Amino acid sequence: MSDGVALGFSMEPLSLGLMNILPSRNIPKEPNGSRKFKQILSSIKEIGLIEPLSVTSVIKKTEHHMLLDGHVRLVALRDLGYEVAPCLVANDDEGYTYNSRINRLSTIQEHFMIRRAIERGVSTKRLAEVLNVDISQIIKKMSLLKGICPEAAELLKDRQFSADISRILRKMKPTRQIECVELMISANVVTTSYAEAMLVATPVDLLVDGKKPQKLTGVTKEQVAKMEREMGSLQTQYKLVEQSYGRDVLNLVLARGYLVKMLENKSVARCLSQQYPDVLSEFESIVKSVTLEQ
Repeated sequence: MSDGVALGFSMEPLSLGLMNILPSRNIPKEPNGSRKFKQILSSIKEIGLIEPLSVTSVIKKTEHHMLLDGHVRLVALRDLGYEVAPCLVANDDEGYTYNSRINRLSTIQEHFMIRRAIERGVSTKRLAEVLNVDISQIIKKMSLLKGICPEAAELLKDRQFSADISRILRKMKPTRQIECVELMISANVVTTSYAEAMLVATPVDLLVDGKKPQKLTGVTKEQVAKMEREMGSLQTQYKLVEQSYGRDVLNLVLARGYLVKMLENKSVARCLSQQYPDVLSEFESIVKSVTLEQ
């Protein structure tokens, strides 16, 4: 029996020479003019590299590694005269491009980066200056997960979202936080306005302070009551679908397999064509289905 899931990357970063790191995509010759590059350059210069580069294991018969993530950081490091950098080394040889899967840091990853910088002695004021943002944004991101239950944080770990969503969620009890995050993700609408609407529709007994929030601008009491009923109904339907989804998919796969064999019988196909053409058309559409999304 396996002891656990194999990790895709090494747990501890290794110091690798920048000359031995090869980009996996083209880098603009003059990235210096972009605001993002200036922020990264200033950040590394002032507080060092917080997030290690991600690279493949060493290429056979060479001393080189292919860069998976951190192309702009690599240019900045070279411009600043660095010769080595901390790198996370991939443990497998799968031929996929890391950047096509992770283009930007998630909001929670950014939160941890800021926390690490502060733990190293960097002040919030200095961080705001280096990142060219208002200090209030740094404070919000620093306390992003305060009052958020671990299960809700886990659901959001790979998402980009406003820090104001955390402010809204922490007004709810843990069970309600999880429900709201699940609904936002299932609807693919992880926004502040959506979270505020769900806060208004949250029963009093699921709020931390037991006090109903002020109504949304332009929303009447009747509309709020309707929103509460519909939200409760939606949550019930979501749970029912979640519970039966696996079983339904299995039944569909088995049914499709049975129909394929049945329609391969020429006598059955001819009978259906003559007596039940509409049923045959539906059977054929199910058989032609390759995935549930089609």
